Amino acid sequence: MHRKILIWGLVFSLIAVLLGAFGAHTLKSYVLTDRVTIFETGVRYQFIHAMALIALSIYGSQNQSVLGEQKWLGRAAHFFIIGIFCFSGSLYFLVLSTIFNISWTSFLGPITPIGGLFFMLGWISWLRVVYKHKVDK
Repeated sequence: MHRKILIWGLVFSLIAVLLGAFGAHTLKSYVLTDRVTIFETGVRYQFIHAMALIALSIYGSQNQSVLGEQKWLGRAAHFFIIGIFCFSGSLYFLVLSTIFNISWTSFLGPITPIGGLFFMLGWISWLRVVYKHKVDK
């Protein structure tokens, strides 16, 4: 499980760098500055949660004794992944829809905060694991 989480984190990090470069060098010539800022927000949150996936993988592999909590580590990873798709993905689509004249983007309004909710659920799940994992020294 930890290897899969690590791979997701690395792939999302790579995509964030690619999209960040696209936003910084290409996107500015196609959309208004406020749209570039929205796109950059998507990249920033994707990168933060990609790093969280990497850290979650490392934490899980170093704390194998948390057997009862492994499912919660998996849930945290799933929540982060869904959050990236919903939050960052909806922001990317919103900005890119202005370039391609896609007008049916009104459904994106509620998707972005749902992605934020998934991010919070991921952090809460990870917090639960850490809280329940009491190490006696």
